[in-house]
Amino acid sequence: MEQSFVLEIQAAYNQFTKAEKKVADYVIGNQQKVLYMSITDLADACNVGDTSVYRFCRSMNLQGYQEFKMRLSLGQGTADHGAEENEGAHDMAETVMNLNIRAIKETYALLNMEDFEKALEMFCQAGRVYFFGIGDSLLTAQEACNKFLRVTNKVICITDSHMQAMAASTATAEDLFLIVSYSGSTKDNILVASLAKQSGAKVACISHFRKSPLTAYSDVTLLCGADVSPLDGGSMAVKMGQLYLMDLLYQEYYSRNYKICRKNNEKTSSAVLAKLF
Repeated sequence: MEQSFVLEIQAAYNQFTKAEKKVADYVIGNQQKVLYMSITDLADACNVGDTSVYRFCRSMNLQGYQEFKMRLSLGQGTADHGAEENEGAHDMAETVMNLNIRAIKETYALLNMEDFEKALEMFCQAGRVYFFGIGDSLLTAQEACNKFLRVTNKVICITDSHMQAMAASTATAEDLFLIVSYSGSTKDNILVASLAKQSGAKVACISHFRKSPLTAYSDVTLLCGADVSPLDGGSMAVKMGQLYLMDLLYQEYYSRNYKICRKNNEKTSSAVLAKLF
């Protein structure tokens, strides 16, 4: 049964290495907290390396860290949607509103203006800007590309992960890769970031965690708010925080390049007029 997962960890304890026992001890004593930690956060808390956390997961016969968090979450019955069972429609409307507003406020509180200015300058100087993401984060990347396409033709969003890798491998110093990843631990995103850096391109990311495998390759990281458990896939609150940062980038880019953006905005708006009644 799922509720026995922590008992499974305890039962396997004597088979762990010294480093794995540190991870097990921390997990057993901080089950709720661990759900909202990246693999790097957990490794730092245990004073071990990321690989030790990964080996701990493998010792528990799991594919990786995300499956570990899923099992731990299921064992606690945790699905922090912010909604109560049988909550009325009116109360539900207020709950959802508050969750989304809180995500934006948290993102604003996490905003480091030096990092934002650096990301904006990289965007302005880039010859091409690639918006990449995987899964739900790809939807944010597509929305951002769609918005910027109205004012500049240098933005690109590639949806296929193989094509993303190929684009990164042939990038130049004139390119910027803006990667969206809540966890910062998605293998496809990490591969793209590493290939982009090898090619001499700049890398920026939007993520919830300051330290992660992805941020290790990033020239600058913008942090988004909203804590979610592994059972909260597709969280709209997460997207609200991510889109807030994208909109802020857009508004500042438009302001600093007002004449050309205004001209291009008029062109793109006129281009679709014939498609509207």
